[in-house]
Amino acid sequence: MDKSKRLFFKSKRSFRRRLPPIQSGNRINYRNMSLISRFISEQGKILSRRVNRLTLKQQRLITLAIKQARILSLLPFLNNEKQFEKSELVVRTTGLRIRKK
Repeated sequence: MDKSKRLFFKSKRSFRRRLPPIQSGNRINYRNMSLISRFISEQGKILSRRVNRLTLKQQRLITLAIKQARILSLLPFLNNEKQFEKSELVVRTTGLRIRKK
């Protein structure tokens, strides 16, 4: 085989096909919290379609379900648990003044 012809052949690497994150039995619904929570970051943001490996239609349905769950107070809009823990531990003494007589 000529070198010029070999350039156009693709290498036959085997790759492991990942399973889709949403199986056919799962219903995308605002009440299905176990499914919805997989597509939200630690900060409470909706993850992108590329990260989730979803189709466009699935991503739209997930986004709508997350927004509905937020409005119905099933999910928080922001997840600031770490900030609250840190602020409670810090003791603020800047406002206190001791009078000396």
